[in-house]
Amino acid sequence: MTLPLDYLPESPSQTAGPYVHIGTNPNWVEIAGVWRDDLGLVLVGPRTRGERILIEGQVSDGAGAPVRDALIEIWQADAAGLYPSPAETRGPADPHFTGWGRQPLSPEDGTYRFETVRPGAVPYPDGRMQAPHVTVWIVARGINIGLHTRLYFSDEREANAVDPLLNRIPEPDRRATLIAERGSRDGLPVFRFDIRLQGERETVFLDM
Repeated sequence: MTLPLDYLPESPSQTAGPYVHIGTNPNWVEIAGVWRDDLGLVLVGPRTRGERILIEGQVSDGAGAPVRDALIEIWQADAAGLYPSPAETRGPADPHFTGWGRQPLSPEDGTYRFETVRPGAVPYPDGRMQAPHVTVWIVARGINIGLHTRLYFSDEREANAVDPLLNRIPEPDRRATLIAERGSRDGLPVFRFDIRLQGERETVFLDM
């Protein structure tokens, strides 16, 4: 017998599980022939404008153990602060920059690494300028809804100090979880951004 619509039971929640990589990164799980290269592995090319940087880090769980089967994506503006999107109305973005990257975490130690460019500043919905940042999205087994956070740059202190979103986080130690620390390797700036899913020093996640 068909139940009235207002009595239909809720469907059980589904997590990303260990199978997300089959659909998003088939070559990574050694399924060949779907497409030549997994999407999102390369953000920049020889003609991409802006300062080249590396973003890398590790994702860990509440006990501090590496998360080895998650998937991480980044989204960002180009060096001029423009998004490569049909919704961008402020001008043409760099056609040689994707603005988006995706990769599975290393199964050995839960690490990731993206080569990209330092993003330019973009406006907040109310018109105030935001500090340069990268949006980060994480899915993994046990996570019902993908987690969003932001990466800000430690060498953008003045811009970070007046960023509208960062200033909505009152606790300095919580804001610090969104700041990637700068280092260098072979003359290239390297920004370390570790993500803690739970527990002590848990990364701030955003409802967006």
